[in-house]
Amino acid sequence: MSTLKYENVWTDKNVYSDAEKNYYESLNKSQNAHMVAGSSLASEVAKARQRIKDSIECMDSIVTLAGVPNTEVNNKLKQIEQENGDLKKALDDLRKLVISLQTRVETLEAAGTSKSLTSKPAVQIKKDDQESDDGVDLFGSDDDEEETAEAAKLREERLAAYNAKKAKKPVLIAKSNIILDVKPWDDETDMAELEKSVRAINTDGLLWGAAKLVPLAYGIRKLQISCVVEDDKVSIDWLTEEIEKIEDFVQSVDIAAFNKV
Repeated sequence: MSTLKYENVWTDKNVYSDAEKNYYESLNKSQNAHMVAGSSLASEVAKARQRIKDSIECMDSIVTLAGVPNTEVNNKLKQIEQENGDLKKALDDLRKLVISLQTRVETLEAAGTSKSLTSKPAVQIKKDDQESDDGVDLFGSDDDEEETAEAAKLREERLAAYNAKKAKKPVLIAKSNIILDVKPWDDETDMAELEKSVRAINTDGLLWGAAKLVPLAYGIRKLQISCVVEDDKVSIDWLTEEIEKIEDFVQSVDIAAFNKV
């Protein structure tokens, strides 16, 4: 007892208890780790064995299938071979038919050529006979002359009727409606005399229409007058030149509107 009084194991019991606890916990962890590693390795080995077994079974099934004939595939191949044979036979028949038709066409063409060659001399002989007979009129040609005269008369009557019908048809005359702007020199120009002078221009195919005075500027007014002209008889250039010849009243002439009637 005297020797143990100097030991402090009993006073530091908690420290020794914790140290002992930590030691056993660490020992337990290392054992668990070894067990887990061993179990995982064992599972991987088991998986590898299962894969090898599955592969061997798959190869066995393939070998079994390869050794057993496939009835469906064989039937399909036989059907294809039969269809191929039928198509080949049909193609041969068509080829023979085309050859026979070609031979027949060549025969017909040869026969037609020979027939045309043999018919030409006969036509020539007949034509020569007709020409030789023309020199000798056994029955007279009065009937032929009468028929020719009647045909000519009938043709002339039809031509006369056609020309008469064409003459009765009204001819379309092309006309134009024109509005002219006639400008005076100044505001002192007598617009009444100007209009009178313009209307004095007269020719075949010219018809004057309404007129009015339109203001311009600074008290100057222009004469706006309309007319209808036949295109084949009256030229627009000629008409404007004739109006511009009235130099005492007219400064210029412009075309305000131009429409076909």
